Amino acid sequence: MSEKSMLPSRYLFYLITILMFLLILSSVLLLQFSSTSLSPKSVFKLVMLNSTSVYLKPNVNIEHTKFPLQVDSKVLTRSTVVACRNSSSSKKTGGFGQPRRKPCDPNQALLRVYMYDLPSQFHFGLLGWKGSEDHIWPSVINPNRIPPYPGGLNLQHSMEYWLTLDLLSSNTPDSVRPCSAIRVNDSSHADIIFVPFFSSLCYNRNSKLHGKEKVSVNKMLQMKLVELVTNRDEWKRMGGKDHLIVAHHPNSLLDARKKLGSAMFVLADFGRYPVEIANLDKDIIAPYRHVVRTIPAGESATYDERPILVYFQGAIYRKDGGVIRQELYYLLKDEKDVHFSFGTVRGNGIKKAGHGMASSKFCLNIAGDTPSSNRLFDAIVNYCVPVIISDEIELPFEDVLDYSEFCIFVRASDAVKKGYLLNLLRGIDHDMWTKMWERLKEIAQHYEYQFPSKPGDAVDMIWGAVSRKVHPIQFKRHRKNRYRRSQLMINKKSK
Repeated sequence: MSEKSMLPSRYLFYLITILMFLLILSSVLLLQFSSTSLSPKSVFKLVMLNSTSVYLKPNVNIEHTKFPLQVDSKVLTRSTVVACRNSSSSKKTGGFGQPRRKPCDPNQALLRVYMYDLPSQFHFGLLGWKGSEDHIWPSVINPNRIPPYPGGLNLQHSMEYWLTLDLLSSNTPDSVRPCSAIRVNDSSHADIIFVPFFSSLCYNRNSKLHGKEKVSVNKMLQMKLVELVTNRDEWKRMGGKDHLIVAHHPNSLLDARKKLGSAMFVLADFGRYPVEIANLDKDIIAPYRHVVRTIPAGESATYDERPILVYFQGAIYRKDGGVIRQELYYLLKDEKDVHFSFGTVRGNGIKKAGHGMASSKFCLNIAGDTPSSNRLFDAIVNYCVPVIISDEIELPFEDVLDYSEFCIFVRASDAVKKGYLLNLLRGIDHDMWTKMWERLKEIAQHYEYQFPSKPGDAVDMIWGAVSRKVHPIQFKRHRKNRYRRSQLMINKKSK
């Protein structure tokens, strides 16, 4: 073969080699940059929604959590995608209670919250704190200098305190907390408007008349609150539907709740509310703050180490739906492996109750004057399997938690049948109980209130629940703005 005939073959070989090199190089570049420039954002949104647990922490067994993708994946809003990006299972945290020291970007937060700067008499002033004219809020940089919340049973309705502290700390440099809610200074940029009124504390401390008072401080502050809030442009914009108000004590906000009823409430239950004022469509059920000591999961007694089968201690003679306690008392009080007795917080009552729950396999949560009580959450942090006998009870975070995995539900009509309850509980064997006990150890962290807040604790979970209620509000707000912005531009141009 001549030298001339070989030249095209060489050129063809060189050309193929160069093309293969370019192909390999382009493939590498595609892999490196696909997440930022070459793949549609919708693909990554779907990936995040299907590969992360938005509201729960990495040490929670995802198999046990029925996360309702249908709730938040219908509309891929900023809040939904950011929830995935900034959940406790993201790279920002190394596990429960270990958030990194990284400033929270408002655009990266699950919720942007505008908080009214109400006078201190509505919040920390109720704790005896006195700020200067230039300081409406106490500094939260040093946790040891924050006004403490009163102890005892006052603590069980202290949600407004923990949520307010969390928002204040969201603007504090080097704050170590989840990036779930962040306070913004412009209400037009907010997803929700927070009203920082310590309503439960106000009821507990100021609902009675003193001296020559004709109107209690509690009622007076509620009247002032209605006037202050309903006259704000933020309230008028949506008729209060994008406002968040905590009224956890069943008697809190009693005088103002009707006038502020369009707002989103944080409640213990709906026992003392008409359905047009409070309902699951718009409101949040938050857990009581437990009053017994939390047992470390590693110290929790096993099935064989708990000699008591069923435990209940508390007020026995109640009104309304709580009359069932009296019936159950007479059915169970003489059973050998049952502790069912009257108890109060006086003396060592709380400590004794905690010890009793930690020594029992099952703890009764029976309806009282209202459908719920802090007894359920005391049982959870002692890993005593709750037995819920309260037909009208609403439970916190039930859209992301399946309570049947760690609680027993018994209808009131069945519970009062002789032998029914004990036969049911004695029929739950070692393995079944242990499975529920293990699940309790996984979810107990969701019922802890603390400052600073931690990923997946009660504060973080409440903000997550609020975010899941925000989508319909945003939808209505956006529809309302269809022609409003155009009209504003026309008016501006005509001037």
